[in-house]
Amino acid sequence: MSTFSLVVPKEYGYVVLVGVGSTLVNMWLAFRVGQARKQFGVKYPTMYSDTNVVFNCIQRSHQNFLESYPQFLMTLFLGGFEFPKVAAGAGLVFLAGRVVYALGYSTGDPAKRMRGGFQYFGVLTLLGLSVRLGLRMLGHV
Repeated sequence: MSTFSLVVPKEYGYVVLVGVGSTLVNMWLAFRVGQARKQFGVKYPTMYSDTNVVFNCIQRSHQNFLESYPQFLMTLFLGGFEFPKVAAGAGLVFLAGRVVYALGYSTGDPAKRMRGGFQYFGVLTLLGLSVRLGLRMLGHV
């Protein structure tokens, strides 16, 4: 069995800070859902309204973030080992896209969520960095 050494570069701090920033984005999205619950009278544990599309869009934007959050964190933290500045930048692109996505979606017009579609440039970059790390660990790169 061969080994692979991994040194965490000083610049990995940027990756950590983007990870913290993602927590703030998640909290902001959750806060928006809480505000919308009060505004539209949707009580817990009801997830979606039968009558209010705007509430449903706000709720859905948060749920959609949560659906992609584990993959984002994994690829951010793994991809950042070799290229921390690139990973941090890609993470910021993803998070900015998520904010634009949520703001567009919360208008009540689901098509406006696509304004945040540029988030995929960030997530695909992180995926590529993580694949590269895995291949390098196996000695293929």
